[in-house]
This record gives sequence, C-alpha cells and structure tokens, in this order.
Amino acid sequence: MANRGDLPRPDRLREPDRLREVAQAAARALSVVPAHPDELPPPLGAPGRTAAERLHTDPDTVERDLVRLVLTIVELLRQLMERQALHRVDEGDLTEEQEERLGLTLMILHDRMAELCERYGLTMDDLNLDLGPLGTLL
Repeated sequence: MANRGDLPRPDRLREPDRLREVAQAAARALSVVPAHPDELPPPLGAPGRTAAERLHTDPDTVERDLVRLVLTIVELLRQLMERQALHRVDEGDLTEEQEERLGLTLMILHDRMAELCERYGLTMDDLNLDLGPLGTLL
C-alpha cells in the first residue's frame, strides 16, 4: 500500500509533465522528416486523386493572390465575429445600444470587404477556398 506521501497533492497536478507531453506531441506532429515511399500520396494524375486548386506561381498575379489569401482570412474572421455577435444577442448579453453598434460595425466591415474585393478584381465567392475533401472554407 502506498503511503500518503506517494499520492499526488491537489495543488500539484503535474502540470509540467502534461505540458512536456503536449510539447513532445506537437514536436512530433510538426517535425519535418522525409516520408517513406509507401507514405507518399499518389500523384495528382492518379485515379481518385484530384487537386482542389493548383498553386500558380505567376509573377504577374502574386500581389492579387496574396490579397486574395489575406482577404480570405479576414472574411473568415469577420464571419466568426458575426456568429459570436449573434450568439451574444441571442443570449441577451448586450444592451440595445451595443447591439446597434455591433450590427453597424459588422455591416461596415462587410462593405469594406466588398470594396477591397472590387479593387482587386475579386468576388466574395473567390474568397471561398476549396479545401478538397474537406469542402469549402467559408
């Protein structure tokens, strides 16, 4: 039978051990190691394998492509903020004035996104990236 000194104390939840375990798992997941030939995905032309969208490295479109990526991230964040705002409104966490300000701010942000898309020759649909088997982003 273990004595009382062997039991973990509630004030020490072995957090350093847990953090070390998480750090090691992250290091394993993010480590760059060469894949074995049997681990490589089939080539794009193989049956059942299609590219969601191929990367084009045209120097003339680099700026537009970068803007598209940045605007996609901004649009994703805008949509998340909008969902969070609707949730807060549904929960009744906001005053009527806060709801009005939040709604106005989200409308202005949406208008600015549309203006930036127009400036760079993009549509809001262009920001909805195809993630292959995962579907579309937005």
